[in-house]
This record gives sequence, C-alpha cells and structure tokens, in this order.
Amino acid sequence: MNNCTLENIRKQMLYYKSLGDNTLSKIKEEDFFWKYNECSNSIATLIKHLSGNMLSRWTDFMNTDGEKEWRNRTEEFENTITNRQELIDKWEKGWNCFFNALENIKNEDLEKEILISNQKIILNDAINKQVAHYPYHVGQIVFIGKMICNCDYN
Repeated sequence: MNNCTLENIRKQMLYYKSLGDNTLSKIKEEDFFWKYNECSNSIATLIKHLSGNMLSRWTDFMNTDGEKEWRNRTEEFENTITNRQELIDKWEKGWNCFFNALENIKNEDLEKEILISNQKIILNDAINKQVAHYPYHVGQIVFIGKMICNCDYN
C-alpha cells in the first residue's frame, strides 16, 4: 500500500460516509431509533457502534492499543441517546477521527505493528479490516433507512 492507495481508500470511505449522510438526512428524528424487531439494531445503535469503533481504533493508534480502556462496546448497543443532533455529532466525530488518522499515515508506517485488543497487527491490515467493517454498517444504515422511507427514499 502506498500514499496513492491511501488516497483511494480515503475517497472510497468518503463515498460510504456520503451514503450514510444521505440516509440520515432523509429520516425523521424518531426513525433513528426504529428497529425491525428486538433482535435488530437501530440506526442510532449502528452510529454509536461505528463512532465508538472509529474513536477507539484511530485515537493515538500508533502508540496505544486500538481497543481503548475507555471504550464500552456493550453500551454502544444500548439506546442511551435521545436526539438527532447527538447522533449526528457522534457520526461526525467518529468519521473525523478516522479521516484525520488516514491523513497522518506515511508509507513507512504501513508495515509497522500496532496493537488491537492486545494483539499485534500490521497497520496495513488494520486499515483493510476497517475498510470492510465500516461499509458493512453503512450498508445496514442505508437498508434500514430505505425500509423506513419505503418508496419515498429517492
């Protein structure tokens, strides 16, 4: 991987973020909390999880474990937020952390080992894991948004 590839990743992830942004702009505040059933996640839950993951993985990622002690992954799947603005703020904070981290990665960093959950992983591999993880959840957000909006999504 080189800087050209990192730029391609940044562009691709901006695209996925824009898909999520588009969905978030189409739904009403109460729709953030809608769940298909009790076994499903709401858009609010997915936003909390994505943000929590991004902040944990990409805050000081070269020096500290990507699974931060302050992260409460279990709480990410509990409905503790009650309004649209707080969710949008979480969404933006997570993405900003991720994009800022990408901006600061140099080619020589890509083969360095970092820690995630106290396990060593090459930074290049860690980036690739997240490039699969984030679009997966954005796709869920878009799908839920389409179910909520029905034919009015476009």
